[in-house]
Amino acid sequence: MSSYISSLLFAPLTAKDVTLQQQLYQRIKQAILSGQLPAGTRLPATRQLANELQVSRNTVINVWTHLQAEGYVLSDRQGSRVSPMVSPHILNSADLPASLPLANRLTSLHSSHRINSEEYPLRAGVPALSHFPFPAWRRALNRVLSQTPHRLLGYGDPLGESALREALAQHLSMTRGVRCTAEQIVITEGAQQALSLCVTLLTNPGETGWVEDPGYRGAKAAMHAGDLNVIPIAVDAQGLAPEERHWQNVPPRLIYTSPTHQYPLGVVMSAARRLALIAAAQQHQAWIIEDDYDGDYHHRGEPIAAMQGMRESAPVIYLGSFSKTLFPALRLGFMVLPAHLLSHIRPALHELLRGGNRLEQQALARFITCGDFSRHLSKMRRLYRQRQAKLRTELQRVLGENVVLLGGDSGMHLVLQLQENQDDVALAAALWQAGFAPAALSTFYLADPKQQGLVLGYGNTSDTQIVAGAQQVGRLLR
Repeated sequence: MSSYISSLLFAPLTAKDVTLQQQLYQRIKQAILSGQLPAGTRLPATRQLANELQVSRNTVINVWTHLQAEGYVLSDRQGSRVSPMVSPHILNSADLPASLPLANRLTSLHSSHRINSEEYPLRAGVPALSHFPFPAWRRALNRVLSQTPHRLLGYGDPLGESALREALAQHLSMTRGVRCTAEQIVITEGAQQALSLCVTLLTNPGETGWVEDPGYRGAKAAMHAGDLNVIPIAVDAQGLAPEERHWQNVPPRLIYTSPTHQYPLGVVMSAARRLALIAAAQQHQAWIIEDDYDGDYHHRGEPIAAMQGMRESAPVIYLGSFSKTLFPALRLGFMVLPAHLLSHIRPALHELLRGGNRLEQQALARFITCGDFSRHLSKMRRLYRQRQAKLRTELQRVLGENVVLLGGDSGMHLVLQLQENQDDVALAAALWQAGFAPAALSTFYLADPKQQGLVLGYGNTSDTQIVAGAQQVGRLLR
């Protein structure tokens, strides 16, 4: 190991307002991204690094585990080394976001309504509604109502209430690694409106949009509504996996991906794959939509940081909502726009948006700043880990230890993989008749072959319902 790398890794951890684990993680991650630790660099043993830094070995092991989960570090019997990465000079070759093309049409889009089956167990994407902290939310609402001037009853800033945008900017920076200011955040009526806005503002009819396959149906619907040529891109163990032929034959204007927790398969996009996607998007003048729909619910180690924060000049629009973290009826989402893009499309946003839900936005801002939001997230993480473990146990008990379950590192659902000759659509319909609402995995695909499986949500499903649901699945499969 060179003296330069030794001095970089063994420098004392001195920040007082950040934990030792966070300091070490950020130091190594930034050194890898900046090229100070090139691909293939051998890293010191955890015991050696712990002794040099005078920290516990568990602190170093936790950092190594997190870096491996994100794909920055590879480990084998010989030790740990830096993963292959896209070289930084490729990413910084030009400041492209300011010059990427914008749409020349602005149209109103209407999303379709889905069947209301939230009360059905095993439906994916629905949080534990009975565990929502009504007293804390009521306090926030009452505080706003007691201090609300009449002006708050009128139209607000089309981009959203400044108090909520400031609270969100701080929360996203601390918990998701997002690089943004409050001015870059636009409050929307859920993530679906944000998706539609991206299509409306950034594309023209006939251009190409890429979606994950299998992937979120709402993204496909938004692109189809914008008259885009929708191209399915297969997902592998490292996430969205475009090939060179895709970039050459069907270059995209818009790329939709859920890198932190791919929906529905649950895989995490590796750091190398993320950097490669950013570099290729810059080269081909494409925009990336990063949907971080449940990134706050990571069940193993530290949360996986957002792709948006990996590069300051990344052409990434970061999306999120409070449908999974609070409750769907709140209908509040947001998108974080690149700073250069905002100045170009601000006039269009002022025409398309009207700044509604002002009281709820103000209450949510208080809910976040007073710490109630973080406390609720912590409780839900514990609850969802318990429910996932229960669902795994029951499925293994009913179907055997060899049952294949996909995902589970994050979120509120698992995928039960079925055999090719089993009809997941018919199975999902039979479960619906029995009072359960899992989704058929094959319905999330656009291209063949379509994998058979069941997308099983456990967020809004009690232990008793999990047991009954697993037994019903077992009966139908037998």
